Amino acid sequence: MSRLTGWWHGWSKPARSNMAKVELYTRWTFHGFTIVEVGAIGIPQLFAGGGGQRGGWLFLLVMAHSAVTGVLLSTAMDWRLGRREQPVRLILGVSALTGGGIITLLVLGSTGSLPQDTAYAFLLVGFAGFGLAAITLGLRTTAQRVYAVLGAGVGTTAFSLLFGLEWYNAAANGVAVLATGSSLGFSCVFSAWLVNVVWELSEARELHTRLAIAEERLRFGRDLHDVMGRNLAVIALKSELAVQLAERDRPGAVTQMTEVQQIAQESQREVREVVRGYREADLHTELEGARGVLKAAGIDCRIKGDDVGGLSAEVQSALGWVVREATTNVLRHGDARRCTVQLSQTGGSGVADPSVGGSGVGGGPAGGSGGREAVLTVENDGVPAAGTRAGTGSGGTGSGGPAGKDSGLSGTGSGLAGLRERLAALDGTLEAGSTGDGCFLLTARVPLPLPRTDTGRDRRFSDAGEAGDAGDAGDDSDVADLTDVTGATGATGATGVTDEAGETRTARK
Repeated sequence: MSRLTGWWHGWSKPARSNMAKVELYTRWTFHGFTIVEVGAIGIPQLFAGGGGQRGGWLFLLVMAHSAVTGVLLSTAMDWRLGRREQPVRLILGVSALTGGGIITLLVLGSTGSLPQDTAYAFLLVGFAGFGLAAITLGLRTTAQRVYAVLGAGVGTTAFSLLFGLEWYNAAANGVAVLATGSSLGFSCVFSAWLVNVVWELSEARELHTRLAIAEERLRFGRDLHDVMGRNLAVIALKSELAVQLAERDRPGAVTQMTEVQQIAQESQREVREVVRGYREADLHTELEGARGVLKAAGIDCRIKGDDVGGLSAEVQSALGWVVREATTNVLRHGDARRCTVQLSQTGGSGVADPSVGGSGVGGGPAGGSGGREAVLTVENDGVPAAGTRAGTGSGGTGSGGPAGKDSGLSGTGSGLAGLRERLAALDGTLEAGSTGDGCFLLTARVPLPLPRTDTGRDRRFSDAGEAGDAGDAGDDSDVADLTDVTGATGATGATGVTDEAGETRTARK
């Protein structure tokens, strides 16, 4: 079945987008008009009235008309999408061929060469209708399209009367041409307008994404400027002063460089806090964001178990990045129609023994007996080709499904590798791969700590911890004092430094 539908999904990577699919569907609909014209009104002429030379000439006329109208439909479609100039010459050619064909059929009908039965009326109306559909698609304004259809209907009526048809037959021919041309022309113009709107929406969404990225970059730049601007100015000023003092062999140079070192260390800490704030991901926000993004892309997204109250900030941040990367992969790879995200906590409710060591977060091995863990699964359909199950753990490798090289779903890509590194910091694991039924499953597991009993030994350890915390508090007070000194230096010390530098320059003179 995948071989039969491969042309729709696109054999080349990346897969054909939804906008391209809408355009492809519309183009093949236009090509279908030519096939219908040949099959419905062309081929029957070969067998009408026992065939003969006249039927062959009519068949060739219909074949030539359908080929030219098909080319005009495709060319006019490109023109409406802004990919080429308006096909004026082709429009004039189709108009001349359609008008000449209508006149030819009316002449044959009036002379008795063609019996004026239902087949004759179907041939006349179909020939005019398919020609008007292509002509109206190539015209620029609605007024021009209306004039073209009305002109064809009035012209058919006038020539019918001219060639001796009864007035009611002439009126019937004109009304039939008018109705058929209007309906087919409206269908073609509306379909082309719809394709154009779809592409414009796609471009608008891409532009919105670029603007959001640009705005985020500006915000990040403002934050870095606010954090580093003042400190770097003070560092530059104090460094210049230290150089001048060192040239004069004055002892104040060491003091100035010590302050420069303190300000640099404080700036490094502030930058880390800024970057850490950008790198953290809130799990609840990521889940809601995934629901909205996938819904906007036409994918049915279901979130199960979105209660994140019992998870620590570190676990939520790691799983939030898993949701973000999985959502990106669902949008970029395959052709998903549904996606299910489920968050749960598994494991026993036993109490961990503090005396038992282990590498797990809860005091025992990760995922061991009686251990609790948070499990996040993301499953979506629309996988073009079945892959193999990816390895588990932080160092696991393997194929991650259908995506190509460096797509984030394969072992060679950076998407899952980055997630495994984040989860490995919490002793977590990651599994990703095709389930074999056209679905892709990503499973992230992070061990959770177990509640501990409050024993006497624990109390002693707790008391010791409190004593350590008190010592840390003393250290923190020293750091606070140092921060105050640094802040005071950064806020008010610039004037003193400037005065001292001025004295140095005066002494030098």
